[in-house]
Amino acid sequence: MLQLIAAEGRGSLLYFRQEGRGIGLVNKIRAYGFQDRGLDTGQANPALGLPCDARTYDTAAILHLEEVSAVRLITNNPAKIAELGAHGVSVVERVPFQPTPNPVNAEYLRTKVERMGHRIPLDL
Repeated sequence: MLQLIAAEGRGSLLYFRQEGRGIGLVNKIRAYGFQDRGLDTGQANPALGLPCDARTYDTAAILHLEEVSAVRLITNNPAKIAELGAHGVSVVERVPFQPTPNPVNAEYLRTKVERMGHRIPLDL
């Protein structure tokens, strides 16, 4: 992503500490246990009694402090666009990020597309 920002000549990377889609490191490790037993990434958190994605985007208020009201957002996740909009930040363009599918991440990426609505073009 930093390469995309650098190629643009301007931009910012915001990192929100929300390990494991907002469920924390310990629960993420527990979720991995469910994944080892056959659940996918979209099923593991609910199996723990947690939301599939518990992240919040209220920290986007930092953009308001910098007087940023509109952004081009590097994301494949439509929920991020909606959440930023709900917090007063207009996403004027979604810039796709193309991961490199391989045998290790193919199922994970497919799950993100099929269960979570991510916009990732996959030829798997």
